[in-house]
Amino acid sequence: MHKVEDLKIWRKSLELTKVVYLLITALPSDEKYGLTSQIKRCTISIPSNIAEGAGRNSRKEFKHFLSIANGSCYELQTQLILLKELNLIEAIRVKPIIELCIEIQKMNYVFQKKL
Repeated sequence: MHKVEDLKIWRKSLELTKVVYLLITALPSDEKYGLTSQIKRCTISIPSNIAEGAGRNSRKEFKHFLSIANGSCYELQTQLILLKELNLIEAIRVKPIIELCIEIQKMNYVFQKKL
């Protein structure tokens, strides 16, 4: 088991979640049950799965939950790109968040290899 508060990837993913939540407040209200809802689910899934994996009893289980978190991170990246391409959010606001997603994906890959 790992102490989740000590994991840099978990702290980064919390940062990502907060930034995404602030970003989606700018979305049109008619997206509340569409993209907004989906984005909230996948962004929350990232730190949640890292935390769940950290609390498991084996490295194999932890790697499994890191893999799920990574999938959610790619899902979020796709949705952010879609926001930009649909002109729902300005590209300049989305770009640094996509870069943070990519950073977390790289951290996840390295962390899984170390386990």
